[in-house]
Amino acid sequence: MVVSKRHPQDSPRINIHEPWDLQYWSDRWNVPRRQVVEAIRRVGDQVQDVAQALGKL
Repeated sequence: MVVSKRHPQDSPRINIHEPWDLQYWSDRWNVPRRQVVEAIRRVGDQVQDVAQALGKL
């Protein structure tokens, strides 16, 4: 069985409906997935905005 890891394709947005996308950004920013989701709900799904909301810029 081959297991592949999915990564965003240089998208400026985070897809809240894709668990692998949330996990990627959660791991990258070292925060729980729920924090990523909460930030998206506050500032929208733009990677730059979410990173800023999480203090990761």
